[in-house]
Amino acid sequence: MPTYILVTKLAPEVMQDLKRREELGRQWREKVKAHCPGVKFIAHYAILGHYDFLDIFEASSEEEAAKVSLISLANGALQAETWTAIPYRRFLEIVQELES
Repeated sequence: MPTYILVTKLAPEVMQDLKRREELGRQWREKVKAHCPGVKFIAHYAILGHYDFLDIFEASSEEEAAKVSLISLANGALQAETWTAIPYRRFLEIVQELES
């Protein structure tokens, strides 16, 4: 399955209520499971910088990956970006294909 990276920045009002952070995260995860049963999460990180969280996940299609992003935006994310990730070995194969 294709791999995607989702970065999110939470809305200020969501970040102010840190006591509910775990509960809100659990609710988000349940909504993703309900609407995107084929998504497999590889990693979830809290990060420093412009964004607050980074998720690495596999999805069966771009549409399913878009749903994850939309669920994030509907549940407290001020900003969400989803990027397609290509494994490095596959990237090297693509480079070799172009050189042939």
